Amino acid sequence: MHIKRFTFISRRLCVSIIAAMCLFLQPALSVAEDFPTHPVHLIVAFAPGGATDFTARIIAEKMQTLLGQPIVVENKPGANGAIGAEYVAKSDPDGYTLFFTTVGAVAINPAFRSNLPYDPRKDFAAIGKAAVNSTILVVNTKLPVNSARALADLARQKPNQITVGITGRGAISDLGLLLFEAAAGIKLQAVPYRGAAPAMTDLIGGHLDGLFGDVPTVMAQVRAGKIKALAATSTARSDIFPDVPTFVEQGFAGVVANNWAGVLAPAGTPAPAIAKLNAALVAALDDPAVRARLHNAGTAPAPSSPNEFAAYMREEQARWAKLIAEKGLKAE
Repeated sequence: MHIKRFTFISRRLCVSIIAAMCLFLQPALSVAEDFPTHPVHLIVAFAPGGATDFTARIIAEKMQTLLGQPIVVENKPGANGAIGAEYVAKSDPDGYTLFFTTVGAVAINPAFRSNLPYDPRKDFAAIGKAAVNSTILVVNTKLPVNSARALADLARQKPNQITVGITGRGAISDLGLLLFEAAAGIKLQAVPYRGAAPAMTDLIGGHLDGLFGDVPTVMAQVRAGKIKALAATSTARSDIFPDVPTFVEQGFAGVVANNWAGVLAPAGTPAPAIAKLNAALVAALDDPAVRARLHNAGTAPAPSSPNEFAAYMREEQARWAKLIAEKGLKAE
């Protein structure tokens, strides 16, 4: 009698547990089936018209076709990506507000800026890596050097006299310059600019000796013969400039400072939404027309899974934190 009653109660308990689990899983299943049901907002932490904004818009255009809902690109520039990052970190974790991040906001800012209003390690969920831009050291055509090694030799003869433009302290251009100086044992004169455009104007005009700029920034002027490309900060040669050797090839180990981009969502975004967004991102980056447009703009597509992108960000955070601590760098 007691055994039968116990069995009956056990069965009722199991049914109750299963019913509760179904209720718990129902929202996730609904997200998987229906998401997205209205426009998705993609936050770009830089001004319209720049390389990051252009890349984000090309990818968003294809993703919205795949997802069946508009993707609205919004620009929230400032503080090396921190303003846009904070906005997304504090948004609802529903998959409808995304962050098109670069290395600065999630890998450099944590070690470079005190009292950040967000934590890149806790406040975001990775959706996927999107693109990589090699940073190139370019110089004025009148400078009598044709390689990074020749520039290093000249810098030893003229310490702290060769001017090199950077797009602000803590920017990838600044860190690339610091890595080169450390590897070569030289001292160059860093000249901060508010953007790559005015630096390029001064470089072409002869008011600046060199510039660390990503491929989209320097591509047209190098091809036009207005400036010279000496070295790439990537681990392998850029597909855009296959004739430009890397710093590593020229004997400067550790001078690797790529500018990369990826897509993040607020932490707590449902896994089914992240899976759908990643699938659309990867499909967009695999599309031949998208790849061609990105290549023509100087950007290399770099699709990944959410886990791969999360691991890559952790590696980058550790690497840049080490350099920034060693150099004692702080935000201006």
